[in-house]
Amino acid sequence: MNAPSAGNQQPWQYIVIRKWETLVRIIDFHPNAKMLRNVQAAVLISGDISVEKFKGYRVLDCAAASENLLLTAHGLGLGACWLGVYPCEDRGKNIGELLQVPKHIIPFALVSLGYPGEQQDPVDRFLTDRVHHEHW
Repeated sequence: MNAPSAGNQQPWQYIVIRKWETLVRIIDFHPNAKMLRNVQAAVLISGDISVEKFKGYRVLDCAAASENLLLTAHGLGLGACWLGVYPCEDRGKNIGELLQVPKHIIPFALVSLGYPGEQQDPVDRFLTDRVHHEHW
């Protein structure tokens, strides 16, 4: 909840999902969610359009909140994976119905949380050709 947000609107809402029965139902409609069979929990990050001061910025705000959650999980030694929900309308509709999300709350992302089954070496993703100084 310490993520930056446009106009300090803080539009995020969270649902923590721990019931295995609920987690596996998400697999039925989310094509990348198979890992939910083996996690301890997942968190749905959603944006509240009723508090949105600047139209559309809730998406950026929720992205920042999602990244904070991922970084915090990693710092605690947990495995975490960002499962995209928004802008896929069918995923948002299905997870909204499953979790009884009110209409003014728009599901954004689901982050799975668990203990990694394996350790992988870090990958250096820094690409110098993507950084420009002063001009292109």
